[in-house]
Amino acid sequence: MRERALVFPLIGLVLLVTASRLDIATDEQPFLTADRCIACHKGVTTSTGTDVSIGLDWRASMMANSARDPYWHAAVRREVMDHPNEAAAIENECSRCHMPMANEVEKRSGRTMSVFANVPHAADPSPTAPLAVDGVSCAACHQIQQEGLGDEQSFVGGFQIASEGPPAGRSIFGPFEPDEGGVGIMRSATGYRPVEGRHVQTSELCATCHTLLTHAIGADGAEGEEFPEQVPYQEWQASAYAREEQSCQSCHMPTVDEHVPVTSVLGQPREGVSRHVFRGGNFFMLEMLGRYRDELGVTALPQELQLAVARTKEHLRTSTALIEIVPQNIDAGTLAFDVGVRNLAGHKFPTAYPSRRAWLHVVVRDAQGETVFESGGFRADGGIVGNDNDRDATSYEPHYERIDSPEQVQIYEAIMVDGENAVTTGLLQAERWIKDNRLTPRGFEPGTAEARIAVRGQAATDPTFESGVDRVRYEVAVSGEAPYSVSAALWFQPIAYRWALNLAEYEAFETDRFVRYYREMSSASAMPLVRAEIQVR
Repeated sequence: MRERALVFPLIGLVLLVTASRLDIATDEQPFLTADRCIACHKGVTTSTGTDVSIGLDWRASMMANSARDPYWHAAVRREVMDHPNEAAAIENECSRCHMPMANEVEKRSGRTMSVFANVPHAADPSPTAPLAVDGVSCAACHQIQQEGLGDEQSFVGGFQIASEGPPAGRSIFGPFEPDEGGVGIMRSATGYRPVEGRHVQTSELCATCHTLLTHAIGADGAEGEEFPEQVPYQEWQASAYAREEQSCQSCHMPTVDEHVPVTSVLGQPREGVSRHVFRGGNFFMLEMLGRYRDELGVTALPQELQLAVARTKEHLRTSTALIEIVPQNIDAGTLAFDVGVRNLAGHKFPTAYPSRRAWLHVVVRDAQGETVFESGGFRADGGIVGNDNDRDATSYEPHYERIDSPEQVQIYEAIMVDGENAVTTGLLQAERWIKDNRLTPRGFEPGTAEARIAVRGQAATDPTFESGVDRVRYEVAVSGEAPYSVSAALWFQPIAYRWALNLAEYEAFETDRFVRYYREMSSASAMPLVRAEIQVR
């Protein structure tokens, strides 16, 4: 897929340096917003004209928009309404990774961080609001220290930013040895001093915010046992990808396949420059950010977001999974076949935030083209036909080894329950997983996986649910003439129906707004990733 180059307006270097002296990084203010970095990290194109500028790629990513994410706003509002006595602690912890720069500044001042005083268009914004709205920005990730990465204390936003910088300027880490000219320009323009730090290309850096371990809050305020809300790093550690030294960045930040500079100002061509596209799976939120950009204060250009959506969907179609249909037989009026799914990701699929799900949509048609069986059809309201959880919030669809009814659907998902074993979508109500049949990565051994990443529910005893693959037997009653056409597709949805609609009972601005967005866009909330089709005679 060829990407159309988008060019930022040029800024004169002299003007940049002169103006920047009024606003540089110091120990008292260790962060600058990304627009200061974009001023130089732009205007970089490949020999084919593709713009691979760091600033262009980043500002249309979910990282750049982590503080603008309306689903996150709604989810935090729900949690503070459920647990009002813990509101300050909840907002502080949630902002640690969605608003890291502002959170760090407040932390150094001995204060807790407010989410809602720092969102775009806040009625009474705090002084740190510009840093908060900048999301997961350049000056946050590139100042994280190497010490302690991968250790338990580094998880749940336990990254460390140096409290003091050397006299030559605060260190900004990158994967390359900086050239002397670049060091001087960056130091003069921003107060930062570029330093080679290969740790920015390690999975352990990502794990600081992408390992979230929560604790349920009881009615009396007591804290429950540790709950592994999202642990893609640990899933990766248990996979063949970690043993093969394929890091998070190798997939989510693919390298440019030719030598290019990282900056348009005196930048020398480098080999293996990582694109800051942060490829993920949340095409739906990127589309939502584009559609409601004015309400959400989005600064990325519409065409930049459109490009990010297209890139995300292409990644999902080509790098997520494979599917196959294996015919068995037609015997005594029953058509039998297997559908196999193989995970291509370096962690579970879906992974991370548990609102995500994938499922099999299987259709059997007779020789005249009439549908004789269908499982897993997608509804325009965002639900799945036959899914117990979409029909009833207190129930859930089990994992299947065999499907013989249209009311049965193979859904790859994680389902949480509270201390009373009631199904919930409240993160601070969740005590354990009652179901986790998300597809494991290659090299992952379900039978020996540690508790945080274990397979849960019926999948744990399914002999066809193995390392990196699952196989489901379908048995369909047929009476017409062969041949029968069998089609299967793996669908993916970043925000499942129940995870969105459960917010409707909370009467607050953020929850009402997101439910409205979801209902207006629900038909676009899911997409088929891969398909297969065969004929059985």
